Formats: sequence, structure tokens, C-alpha cells
Amino acid sequence: MEPAVAAVAPGELGAMLRAAADFASYPGVHGEDTVRQFLEQFPLPRLFGALQSDADVPGVDETVTECLDKVFASRYGASLLPSYGAFIQAGLLTDSKNIRKLACKSVCHLLDKAEDSSAAVETVVQHNLYPLLINCLVEGDEEISAIVLNAIKRLAEIPKGSDIIFPPDGQGPVQLDKVAAQSSSMARIRILSLIAKLFTVSSYTATAIRDSNLLSIFEEEIKDRKDMLKTLSALEVLYELVEHPHSNIFLLKTNLLELIIDVINDSSADSVIRSRAALISGRLLSSADAFTAIDQSCVTNLLLAIDNILKMEESHNADEIESALETLGLIGTTTQGAHLLLTSSNVARHVVESSFDRQGVGRQLAALHAFGSICGVDRQEDQMKLDGQAEEYLKRLVYTTAADSPKLTPSALLLSILQQDPDIRIAGYRVISGLVVREWCLREVCSNSDIIRLVTDPTMETTKLGMEARYDCCVAINKALSSSHLLHEASLSELIGKLSDAVARGPYLSDRKRVEARPVVVTAERF
Repeated sequence: MEPAVAAVAPGELGAMLRAAADFASYPGVHGEDTVRQFLEQFPLPRLFGALQSDADVPGVDETVTECLDKVFASRYGASLLPSYGAFIQAGLLTDSKNIRKLACKSVCHLLDKAEDSSAAVETVVQHNLYPLLINCLVEGDEEISAIVLNAIKRLAEIPKGSDIIFPPDGQGPVQLDKVAAQSSSMARIRILSLIAKLFTVSSYTATAIRDSNLLSIFEEEIKDRKDMLKTLSALEVLYELVEHPHSNIFLLKTNLLELIIDVINDSSADSVIRSRAALISGRLLSSADAFTAIDQSCVTNLLLAIDNILKMEESHNADEIESALETLGLIGTTTQGAHLLLTSSNVARHVVESSFDRQGVGRQLAALHAFGSICGVDRQEDQMKLDGQAEEYLKRLVYTTAADSPKLTPSALLLSILQQDPDIRIAGYRVISGLVVREWCLREVCSNSDIIRLVTDPTMETTKLGMEARYDCCVAINKALSSSHLLHEASLSELIGKLSDAVARGPYLSDRKRVEARPVVVTAERF
């Protein structure tokens, strides 16, 4: 039997509110002993009674709920919550925002801090709290819905709690797809946010989401592009979802990628929507598993859509072009993706040409990072090189781009990158680090003493990121040389020595000799 609410006499209410205000104003979480002592003086039934008091005292709800939140944030306070499930239930049903917020946070405390997770889940079941939480998610304000998202995610992290959300028989008290179908546009986005959070909890919940056909809610929201804000909101949630390492295994077995390609190809869609859609497609194809789970024709259609953006620059804004290039970089992080970009489409040419084109800093920067990814800088060392056909295409692209430029040679092109602003240089270090595993590029780099001078100069960069990128580039050149027959060429002996010294020096030290402190001895002054 749960404790009953204790009425608070009007004369006691003032003292209780003053104590509650003091307790609530304490920064951080109270110690367990402090909470215990406070509740000995003001037991929970009396505090709950104060919330139900008819006394006309301003600020009662706010003061007492903030105090109770501090109580339940402690492990001792949270341990009492299973005995007050009925009060949590009543709080989730009330019209008072303060009390409803407290009830939602109480569920979080119950699930986070209870020593017995089974008892916590049983409290949720016994008092039917999950459907009430969903109702708060759908109808509450932004603050309450954010608390509910965390509470339900925590529930899903407990095995027995996950069964409440996704019952083994599929017949739970709440069907999220049905709730979404009956909800407003904003409420549907919140449900999509919940699905995205649950998706990341475990492979079990991700599978349950797929089996429950909940991913189709994303499809419906993206398919209907009459409301730009609604479509963009759905894409933003999907963008977060595809950050999950295994999301592509599930998502690529739906129609989502086809719909994303439709968005990219939709000339009437806002550029922000098309940019976000492009990046989502890149994330979906940024793992090797993706290419075993998707039809080749779908990938071809995506690359054609990206190619159209890059080919007709005048009809697209800078953000779209940069997103398209970033998408290609994401795809190029895997050997399968890089091979595809180089051999089965024209998009790699756009990447290489834009890498050395100073017409737009943002576009050049995005292209350089994409180029570095295609070259293998993000892959394991034994996966940096591609097969013969792709490698030949890569070499031809670089030499053709150089020949068509005022620089004429790849080494001069690479040097020009290192002579630009810091952000461009950092991206350039990445490109060189990836390219030098190829003998032809290593020879180009070593033939240009200015490149070696810059990558071995410890004073070249002033930021940590820049120092580390320069050093990594230096290490990559040195390592490529150590396994190349160029190592034994007498003409390169001085260069090899500079690289070895730079690698030994590390990323942060300068060439200046360190001046040690020296004691100064003087004779005492005599008067």
C-alpha cells in the first residue's frame, strides 16, 4: 500500500516552503545524509500534500516541485519512488506544468538511480506510466518532451523496460505508428526523435523498430514535401539517426535512400533541404556494409544526382555544392566507395578539379577533404590503395588537372595548396598524407624541395590541429620513403635526413634550441 498524502496545516505551510526553497536553491546534488535529514523533518507525504493544498500562497508549485526534484536526484530519494508510483501517475495527468515536469523527471530518476531496475520497471508497468509519458511527449512543451525522450530512452536500456515499448507479441499499450498518424506535425517530429533515440540504444531496439515498421514514418514525412519546415525537421532527425554505426544495415533495406535521391533531384526543393539530404545519403554509404545491402542502380542514381549539382554550379548555391562534395568524401572513406567514385562516375573529376580551384574557399576546402578521403587518409593503412583500374584513374585525374592548370605539374599544385590559408593547408596535408602511398606521388613530392621545407618546418603552424596535421603529413612521407626504392637515391639523402629529424622532433617542438635556466652568482654588496 502506498503512503497517503498528509494534509499541511496553513500555519505549517510557510515554514515548509522556506525550507523547501532553501533546499532547492542548493547548487548541485545534495548528499544522501542531507536528503535523509530533510525528509525526516518534512516527509514526502507532507510535501505532496503541499502540492494539493488549497492555500492561496503564490509559488507553491514551483518551490515544492524544485525541492522534490532535488530530493529525487539523490540515490536515497530515488529509492523511495517505487512507493509513490500513484503520485507520479497523477503528476503525469495534471494540467500543472511544474508538477507534470516533476513527474517526468521522477521517472528519469526512478530508472537512473534505483538499485533494483526490475522494481523500477514494475512501477512503470503497475501504474501504466509509459502511455502517459507518450502523451506528455506528444502534448507537452519542448522542455517536457525533452525530459520524456530521455526517460523513455532510459526505459529502453533496461531489458524488461524495452519489452514495454516493444512487446514480444507486438501488442503493447502504445503503437507509435498509430500515435504518429493521429498527431500534429510537431508531435510526429517528436515521435521521430523518440524513434531515433531508441534506435541507438541497442541492436535489439533497432531491430524492433524495423520489425515494427516505424521507419516508414520517416518515409511518409519525407515523401510529403509540401511543408518545407516539416520535411527539414524530419531530415534533421534522420541525419542524427544515420550517425549510428549500424544504421545503414537497417535503413538501406527501406525506401529511404530512393526518397533521399528524389529530394536531391527536386529542383523545387529548398537548397537547405537538398544539402541535408545529400549529407544523409553520404552517411548511409560511408561504411563497407552499405555496398552489400543496396542495389547498384540506386548508388548510380545518387552519383548522377550529385554530379548534376557539381556540373551545373551556376544553378546551385555554395552550401549545396559544399554538401555535395562532403557527401562524396563520406562515400570515399571506404575502398568500395572510393573505387566507385573513381571508376563508375564523373564525380571524382569534380572533386580533384575543385581541390585546386580558388574560386570559392568553402568549395575548395570541402573538395580537399573529400579528395583526402578518396585517397585513403581515413582508411586503414593496408586499405589506402585501390585496385589497378581505380589507381590508374586517380593518377590520370591528378596529372590531367595539373596539365590543364597554370601549375602544370602535380608537385606544383600540391605546393600551391600549402601556400594558402591555414584551413586549406590542413586539408592539403590530408591530401598529401593519402596520396604519397602511391609511388608516382611520392616522387612528385620529393622532387619539390619547397614541399619538404614546408612540411618539416615546425614553425609553419600555430594551432594544435595544424601542427598535428603537418606532422602526420611529414610522418606519412617519411614512412612511404622508407618502403620505397627512392630511399637509396643519393640525390635525396639530404631530404631524407630532414624528414627523419622532423619526425623525431614531434609535432609541437620548434627548431629553436631550448635555453636552460642558468644560475647567476654575484658577490654581496659591501658598505
